Amino acid sequence: MTVRHWRVRSWAAGVLALVWLLAGAGFPVRAGEALAGPVPALVTAVVDGDTLEVRARIWLGQELTTRVRLAGIDAPEARSDCLRERALAIRARAFLSARLDPAGDGAPAPVRLRDIRNGKFAGRVLARVESAAGLDLGRALLAAGLARAYDGGRRAPWCADSKQ
Repeated sequence: MTVRHWRVRSWAAGVLALVWLLAGAGFPVRAGEALAGPVPALVTAVVDGDTLEVRARIWLGQELTTRVRLAGIDAPEARSDCLRERALAIRARAFLSARLDPAGDGAPAPVRLRDIRNGKFAGRVLARVESAAGLDLGRALLAAGLARAYDGGRRAPWCADSKQ
């Protein structure tokens, strides 16, 4: 191999290493890693009773759109076979929507994300979410009977018989 070829290969390897680092490979995400927050965000959609889509400001001039699962709660699922659970899911989603958009104008609602960590599923994080008024949305759902405390283990069924 000539000196010229060696320099080209060294330069290419250096560029690849830099791209790898900038892409985040040099900063692996650790399982127990958390970001205390608060991270300001705007809710762009209420997905269901325990999941929001937000646009978070993560750096000056840098925003990220992601889904956030409300930490510490389990809300009913709208796609359940259980009629009672589906009805509760609709109420939980409406409850969140009303707290985040009291004027009903559909404008993105400002929130603060706290205690942010990776969720079980790719593309979604787990966080405590506070409204602009300081209301902890997860605790509010619990107090309204529209969610249950959840520690990340196996979800308990909302109905004794899933066909109810």
